[in-house]
Amino acid sequence: MAGLPLSFAEPLLLIGLVSLPVLWWLLRVMPPRPRRIEFPPTRLLFDIAPKEETPSRTPWWLTLLRLAAAALVILAAAGPIWNPQTGIAASKLPLVVLLDDGWSAAASWDARIKAADELITDADADRRGVALVPLSEPARDITLMPAGTARVALRQLAPKPYSIDRVETLAALGRFLKSTGDSDIVWLSDGVDTGRGSEFAEGLGKVIEGRNLTIYSGGAPSAQALVAAENAAAKMTVKVLRTGSGIAGGTVRAVDAKGSPIGEARYAFGAEDRETEAAFDLPVELRNDIARLEIAGERSAGAVQLLDRRWRRRAIGVVSGSSADTAQPLLASTFYLSRALSPFADIRLGDRGSPQQALAQFLDQRLPMIVMADVGTVSPDIRDRLNAWIDQGGVLVRFAGPRLAQADDDLVPVKLRKGGRTLGGSLTWEKPQHMASFAADGPFAGLTVPKDITVSRQVLAEPDAVLATKSWASLEDGTPLVTGERRGKGVLSLFHVGADMRWSDLPMSGTFVEMLRRLIDMSGYTSTPGPGVASDPKAEMVAPLRILDGFGAFGPPPSTAKPMPADYRDRGTADHPPGFYGTAESPIAVNTLASADRIAPLDTSGLKARHASYTNTEPRDLRGIMLSTALALFLIDAIVVAMLGGGLAALIRRRTAPAVLAFAFMLAALALAPTPTHAQNSDDFAIKSVSQTRLAYVVTGNADVDSIVKAGMGGLTLFLAQRTALEAGDPVGVDPARDELAFFPLIYWPIVPGAPKPPQDAINKIDAYMKQGGTVIFDTRDAVEAPPGDNGGAQTPAMQTLRELLSTLDVPELEPVPREHVLTKTFYLLRDFPGRFNSGQTWVEALPREDDDEEAAQRPARGGDGVSPIIITSNDLAGAWAIRPDGQPTLPLTPGEPRQREFAFRAGVNIVMYTLTGNYKADQVHAPALIERLGQ
Repeated sequence: MAGLPLSFAEPLLLIGLVSLPVLWWLLRVMPPRPRRIEFPPTRLLFDIAPKEETPSRTPWWLTLLRLAAAALVILAAAGPIWNPQTGIAASKLPLVVLLDDGWSAAASWDARIKAADELITDADADRRGVALVPLSEPARDITLMPAGTARVALRQLAPKPYSIDRVETLAALGRFLKSTGDSDIVWLSDGVDTGRGSEFAEGLGKVIEGRNLTIYSGGAPSAQALVAAENAAAKMTVKVLRTGSGIAGGTVRAVDAKGSPIGEARYAFGAEDRETEAAFDLPVELRNDIARLEIAGERSAGAVQLLDRRWRRRAIGVVSGSSADTAQPLLASTFYLSRALSPFADIRLGDRGSPQQALAQFLDQRLPMIVMADVGTVSPDIRDRLNAWIDQGGVLVRFAGPRLAQADDDLVPVKLRKGGRTLGGSLTWEKPQHMASFAADGPFAGLTVPKDITVSRQVLAEPDAVLATKSWASLEDGTPLVTGERRGKGVLSLFHVGADMRWSDLPMSGTFVEMLRRLIDMSGYTSTPGPGVASDPKAEMVAPLRILDGFGAFGPPPSTAKPMPADYRDRGTADHPPGFYGTAESPIAVNTLASADRIAPLDTSGLKARHASYTNTEPRDLRGIMLSTALALFLIDAIVVAMLGGGLAALIRRRTAPAVLAFAFMLAALALAPTPTHAQNSDDFAIKSVSQTRLAYVVTGNADVDSIVKAGMGGLTLFLAQRTALEAGDPVGVDPARDELAFFPLIYWPIVPGAPKPPQDAINKIDAYMKQGGTVIFDTRDAVEAPPGDNGGAQTPAMQTLRELLSTLDVPELEPVPREHVLTKTFYLLRDFPGRFNSGQTWVEALPREDDDEEAAQRPARGGDGVSPIIITSNDLAGAWAIRPDGQPTLPLTPGEPRQREFAFRAGVNIVMYTLTGNYKADQVHAPALIERLGQ
């Protein structure tokens, strides 16, 4: 309504507002004005002062008051609702829900799931089929399903950590719509275009063919992302992206590989900016330890930038064998190398002492990369150390020159001819040579071949069978410009020209900078050769190590994640989701977005659709407020009329005492009259509890404990829906002293040490609940706090509190759950019942032994005629079941065995099935008939 979050259930009744002017006229003319009649004797009355006066017409403000009250009554009759649900109109057509579930949907995932759940609830009320279409799964079979099944499928969805291609889903959607016919389509959009957004909008318009389309967008936080992290010489920077103008700024956090914080950087957007920058002004040693950048408060994989060794500010040693570098520093090879390498690394020049001494110093410092410019012969000791360093993962880059051309050195990737080829000499060219190509399997693959670079002199390689496989860049005549090979875990490379301008103008080009950057990237991996080493025809494959989920949290690799090449540089995909790959000592990072990726608002203006927004607040019915206000206005009107007519004064004057008594009686009656709120709440509680099977838990009053228990019961409910046929409703918190307990088959009661004992009425209700077939789980949650010894578990504060609680309850004899108890076999086969801890025992009602009954002794399961009314444990079951809204566990486990949480959930399933079905598996009445049928 005019931009306000307000709607009306019966908007036609608003036509009654048109009658307000008529009502104004009636109130102004009624009662009629008194007529003036000339009667001379009345002059005798002029000197008599009247005690009361009555106005001839209704005052304007009183008329306005009455009109306001009448308008409120009309508005209340129209059914006003604040923050109404913006779903589609009532219909009998099937409902198709398109759901954006890429990384950009994670920030507003809760709002999106809430909107989808409301749509499914409305469809369930109209008995319509629902098709749920996650746009990240183009191969998923689209089918109509009942609303209950769709709700379970919705709970199993989670945002993907990579960008989705919506266009790929159009084919499957088109086939489904053709087979289904007319339907209502709802697109729960995230409002972000990560690529091909306009193409999808255009294709969707063609596929739906005039069907009803509703697009949800707005009303939820817009997505933010991090791209293009760069560890420059003075600081580390990262670009922050946004799609809308609702976010003015924020903070980017930097953490190391262990999750410890390193620093924070603020960023701010301009009014129209979609991109800004955050900078970390930290020492290089701290910047090299950063493994993860994340936007504070943003829950998405796109808001995380993972860093590996490629982003470290490496120290590179540069050694020159030319004495002219000191005399003419601006023409020296070290000058060109320093200018080309300084944007990506810290340069250490070996300008003091001999090249042998500089190399020895760099080897002692364990630098990852060394550049040797025109260094001829090296001593055997240094050569051996360099070979060992390369084998261990070092990268050695050599540049030719007069000294190397005359030396007999085998520390090169290919065998060289002595001397060199020059313009105008022996083995000469008629004109300078240009670059021809980069090897497709070399580190320079993908670079644009420059046409303006010329080479006038080079060191030639001896032709042999492997020369072509070691050539990374070639000239037009086919001779190599750059060669390289893998040696052990490292790389040895040679530029067949010098690092200065005497032999070629390559050092003056931007290609030279990019080539050196590619070589620096190779030095980031000590266990792999880097991208495209020519001697290895196939790049090394690395397996996923830790993968980001859609919310930006680390988790184990999914079954769909595949190994990737060690030189993978692209954005995350379904096959290679964002995260770390390789080994824990030298992981390789894959991010959600590539450095050049940008995001933009999604344009859906070309679609003929109804637009709705996500709401974060519950709808509120305003009828009660409006009717109460109208009643108050009418009461004020009555008081004003009485005061103007003198009736109130006469009443007070004549019957002061009765009036005071009547007024006091009314106030006392209003104060003592029972309010219908609790009765109404009780009815709502009962209806909610019996509409679906629900698990319950006791509200202890401890906020931390109650939040964990609520999350735990919700996690168990979701696990039951995924693994069993039970689709339970949301868990309900109960107060034994106030709420009715008979609606719930199972109540979980966490024991808080030192908590006061409930009143006796509550104890009696618990006792009656247990005797009528209900089961209560008392969890002391203190298995790790028990002192050593056989009776250590009974000495904890929580167990003492439980003993005091049970002291007035009629508790049966208890025993640890025996191996043959039916509780161990109701759904899963279990030996014990772990929770967040696995060292505590689980106690149930002791059953009579049947050792004298030979037939009973052979039964695979033992159970009584009923269900144990009490289960006691100290393993903190709810703590193991508790999950966050993003699907991750809330609390860690102790000792944290690999499948401990899975077995905790299985224990919960067995307990729930036990309370719902009893000891049916212990009943062997039909066993002979079943065995006979199996034998047939």
